[in-house]
Amino acid sequence: MTPRILFCAPSSGTGKTTLTCAVLRAMQRRGLRLAACKSGPDYIDPMFHQKVLGAKTTNLDLFFFSPETTRALLHQVGEGADLTIIEGAMGYFDGIAMTDHASAYDLAVKTETPAVLLLDGKGSALSLAATLRGFTSFRSPDMLRGVILNRVKPAVAARLGKMLEAETGLQYLGCLPEVPGCGFESRHLGLVTAGEIGDLQQKLDRLADAAAESIDLDSLIALAAQAPEISDTLALPPAPKTKVKIALARDEAFCFYYESSLDILRALGAEIVEFSPLRDKKLPRGAAALYLGGGYPELHGQVLAENTEMREAIRAAVLAGMPTMAECGGFLYLHRTLQEQGGHPWLMAGVLDAEGYPTGKLSRFGYVTLQAKEDSLLFAAGEETPAHEFHYWDSTNPGSAFTAQKPLSERGWETGVTTKSLYAGFPHFHFAAKPEAAARFVAAARRYKRQRKEKRA
Repeated sequence: MTPRILFCAPSSGTGKTTLTCAVLRAMQRRGLRLAACKSGPDYIDPMFHQKVLGAKTTNLDLFFFSPETTRALLHQVGEGADLTIIEGAMGYFDGIAMTDHASAYDLAVKTETPAVLLLDGKGSALSLAATLRGFTSFRSPDMLRGVILNRVKPAVAARLGKMLEAETGLQYLGCLPEVPGCGFESRHLGLVTAGEIGDLQQKLDRLADAAAESIDLDSLIALAAQAPEISDTLALPPAPKTKVKIALARDEAFCFYYESSLDILRALGAEIVEFSPLRDKKLPRGAAALYLGGGYPELHGQVLAENTEMREAIRAAVLAGMPTMAECGGFLYLHRTLQEQGGHPWLMAGVLDAEGYPTGKLSRFGYVTLQAKEDSLLFAAGEETPAHEFHYWDSTNPGSAFTAQKPLSERGWETGVTTKSLYAGFPHFHFAAKPEAAARFVAAARRYKRQRKEKRA
């Protein structure tokens, strides 16, 4: 069984991450085994879930994945857990191109997950019931099973809750009042990462105190238990018994990874070895492939530039044919230079003759379908894969190895730099959407390892 609930809201910025973390910590104190998921392609919110749980989380995305793959990932992360909480993205019905496709609602339907609406109760009374009635009647089937009020004092919330139950029939599950000093800061890509908040644990404890006092946790557990069983599993090709090392950049500058995507590499025989381009001087010993994920290299340009040994080590490895994936921030790190916000250009790895620069706005934002123009490290010519772009920096040469097409739109562009040993570009993607690409990456690492061994012999 996978007991589960989905937290959703009428819009972004209404406190879903705060609620999710507060309830997770409160449930953790009860000794429950927990799992957490994020609806959509967001990297940052799962970091908060992971900080609360000390365990892995996963993204569930119906643009990236089929319903079967989505359920399989949910089953995988929730296996053995007493409760899995799914945090919705944006507004409950907000999906692709003003439809409900890939919305939190769509996810609740496809995974048969009871949904709980977080509703801002400040400055409203009976109008809240009208809002709830609109949400319950807007689409069929109706997946909403309860409501939690936000930004309202418990005594007031209790009276509002009785009214809402009488007017709508939805179960009132409590409230999360404002907890001074416990907000999470934001910047250009969303919330700051969990690792950057020095007093995060103290904030989470105070939020958990509020949740335990004002939210009906027992009813949430009972509601989650009503979700039907999930039996879908991921089908992957068998992996060789011997492992091959993939060096993964992980620090404050490079931190955007889907953990379940990395799990697919592991299942295919990869041994993930982490290193820091900010602090380490060389790549991990025995690495046969390189993965540079997204993140915030633009905030750490000087430190990255001054680590000359690592820049030269990565340049030498990539030019020598080491299989390399470089997504978004990792792509910018392979540039000749990367400008900081003020415009100063810092030297990067110099693999690509291009300069990264700030635009002051989101560039080519959102979901896309990539189609490969040629055979390369991860894709065969003509193959398609779902992906997304989300960046405020651009490149003087974003590449042209793929066509990128926005869903339900005529808008498209060229993107990406590829060779037989390289994928580099702004688009992010998930290996659960294209397991064969993961298999090719691991196979290329094995070939590179074998070729190096033959050269030394």
